[in-house]
Amino acid sequence: MATIKDIAKKAGVSITTVSRALNGYSDVNEDTRKKIVETAKLLNYSPNTIARSLVMKKSKTIGLLVSGFIRENAKDNFTIEVMTGVNDYASQTAYDIVLFTTNSSKQREKTYTQLCKERKVDGVIIQGIRTDDPYLEEVIEGEIPCVLVDIPKIGRHAGFVSTDNYAGAWEVGDYLAGLGHTSIGMINGHEFAFVSQERLKGFKDSLSKKQIELPEDRIISGDFTEESGRNAALKLIESNPSVTAIFCASDLMAIGAMTALKSKGFRIPEDISIVGYDNILLSRYVQPGLTTISQDTYGLGYEAAKLLIDMLDHEGEPRKTIVKHELMERDSSAKL
Repeated sequence: MATIKDIAKKAGVSITTVSRALNGYSDVNEDTRKKIVETAKLLNYSPNTIARSLVMKKSKTIGLLVSGFIRENAKDNFTIEVMTGVNDYASQTAYDIVLFTTNSSKQREKTYTQLCKERKVDGVIIQGIRTDDPYLEEVIEGEIPCVLVDIPKIGRHAGFVSTDNYAGAWEVGDYLAGLGHTSIGMINGHEFAFVSQERLKGFKDSLSKKQIELPEDRIISGDFTEESGRNAALKLIESNPSVTAIFCASDLMAIGAMTALKSKGFRIPEDISIVGYDNILLSRYVQPGLTTISQDTYGLGYEAAKLLIDMLDHEGEPRKTIVKHELMERDSSAKL
């Protein structure tokens, strides 16, 4: 079995240079790194990861911790897109990825630190943590480097990536007002989601700027699922039959709302306009196509991995990264 000594001899470099190149250090010339990697492949070199981790006191593994990962999540593909982004960036480095899941119940049985030590991860990308999750404070105040997805919190070892949820929701309010709608409702996500807070505030502030009221009885909370969107839409339209447009804080809730309203004889968008948020794959295939705010979910994962690995390899400071969003106008919205 080939060793780093064999690689060094064949490549004509020192053992130290081989070690630093294969472990992703930035002080190795790129041409030299490529030569070393090619030589390692030629010799069928397989590193002893256990021995390496003992020497470096690093596992070269990052965790993707997903809270509340349930079957319903498969419909919006959000978590899969984030995973893909994480994997694509990490695959360019010396890091492996391990996925582990949790929920509020599990969090009461085992601490975040215990979970990370059991998995032997150097750092973690965290998605789906709620404002009331037991882990949140431990994550922000802890010593384990981490990057939070869509959770706008920064700690000594914690950074975050997100879209500008406030700005995205503001654009929806401005867009609907521009179409002439003044009797508008909102189906928001649950109160323990950071994105719910930001999207509600952005939407309300935008409408307020246009002198359009959004009273409390026209704001119904769902839980980001299709079923909750159906129930919320029926409740909203029953108590506020004059509503001509509804903004839903997720595409799944918007799709549920459209299904419910069509079952009651409403035409979309002739009778009522619907706007979602996320631009999931289903949003372009439902009838009518869903107007929505597109967020770069792949980019969330890619930038999260980039930020975390920078923190791990180069002692980069925890910081925030904001990825792009865009209003996608389709056929579920129209001028009043």
